[in-house]
Amino acid sequence: MVDGIDERFAEQVRALLQPPTPLQVQEYYHNLLTERQIRGLKVKQNVETGKGVYADLDFAEEDVVLKDQMLFGIQHSYNKMDCFVCSFCFRFIGSIEIQIGKQLYFQSLGISMDIEDHNGTCSHASKASCWSNSSDDEGTVGAGDSDSSEGCAPSILGEINPLPIEVVESLMNGELRLPLSGKFALPSVVPCPGDCGEAYYCSESCAKADWESFHSLLCIGINSKSLCRQALKQFVEHANETNDIFLLAAKAIAFTILRYKKFKPAHCEEIKDSAVSTSTNLSVLLEAWKPISMGHKKGWWNCIGEPDDISKLERKELALTSLQFLREAMFDEEFGALFTLEIYGHIIGMFELNNLDLIVESPVEDYIQFITDLPDQKKKEVEKDIRPVLNALGEDYTNLCRGTAFYPLQSCMNHSCCPNTKAFKREEDRDGLATVIASRLIHKGEEITISYINEDLPYEERQELLADYNFTCKCSKCVRDQSHTDV
Repeated sequence: MVDGIDERFAEQVRALLQPPTPLQVQEYYHNLLTERQIRGLKVKQNVETGKGVYADLDFAEEDVVLKDQMLFGIQHSYNKMDCFVCSFCFRFIGSIEIQIGKQLYFQSLGISMDIEDHNGTCSHASKASCWSNSSDDEGTVGAGDSDSSEGCAPSILGEINPLPIEVVESLMNGELRLPLSGKFALPSVVPCPGDCGEAYYCSESCAKADWESFHSLLCIGINSKSLCRQALKQFVEHANETNDIFLLAAKAIAFTILRYKKFKPAHCEEIKDSAVSTSTNLSVLLEAWKPISMGHKKGWWNCIGEPDDISKLERKELALTSLQFLREAMFDEEFGALFTLEIYGHIIGMFELNNLDLIVESPVEDYIQFITDLPDQKKKEVEKDIRPVLNALGEDYTNLCRGTAFYPLQSCMNHSCCPNTKAFKREEDRDGLATVIASRLIHKGEEITISYINEDLPYEERQELLADYNFTCKCSKCVRDQSHTDV
């Protein structure tokens, strides 16, 4: 598939896709670790396994090895019906009433919130994808039938009954307060500076950071900096209908463009030359691109991972359709290489190979569990007010925030089927950070490893799954299991 823009920017594309040298890798991650004040870790590169993360001090079992801030992340589009979270840090926002009201409202519209019904928007693999962690009558809202016999709060959940739509609206607009919900206060809602009505935040600082890093070019509101908001809307609709990893790729491009615009004036001042050459523009673009250059990547159509039911050509066509909408919304000749199919495909491929599932637990479950655990007399007092709401929700009354994210340090961790760490969401981890916990004693100098797959699977199945990442695992467990298989 030949694309004219790819031909025009072929030289710049080659420069952008040139792997960083070991020295560049070392310098970048040293600066990143220093900037984030992360102690006890080093990133090094070797010939056999590429980048790796190594312990620079001893870690005891259950120690937090890393809390990694994402570089790019999105909430899955279907999940926005369930969970109202900050568009930058992914903390839950608003109130318990808003969280419950939104869920009931979307149920009233007959919109399914089952992950199984949204494979199109979730059709990409995630490294270490399993975090460990702890229609009805018109005018009414209910959860529909439920065959679940398990509930976290069975003592206060009764038969499912819909709520009048007026009650649901009063939950969402703050007129109706649930008993004791103030004990689970959430950050107030801050709207998008671009007035898009799609992005909301937990604070002004998150709103500002998102606007300056990505959202000013991706906002569909009246203050958007994009060239064509209609094309941007079409891009978003296409991503939601096909694969929302395109939304993440758009974030990466917007991030690079905004960094380029930030770096260029200072760079021009340094060289004291107002007539900036093409080579100068490329050097600024390479500096803006540096965080993405560090990620292991290959073309999306060359990735074996999901979706595995479409051909390479179909993937390219799908990506090109998405990219054409994005070009109409954001293209500029000055950084046109970012809008080539080759670069777009490699960004998506990087996410395919490196992303973690983004999961944040809902405070609604904490609230309901708190009510369940009240002394009997107190529980009876509040039950009359809360029971109708909970019965409208049914047994499946709480949902996790779900998405996908690229973490710059975690993505450097290599795989082992007997890893010394685990991606683990603790009770206090209620944001989009990736938390990595030591699963045994780790000595200084030892490589930090995680498992990209379910390491309890048989040897042959593990190797088959790891083929998606283009390597054969030779960890001690695989060597042992292979010898037993050979015998």
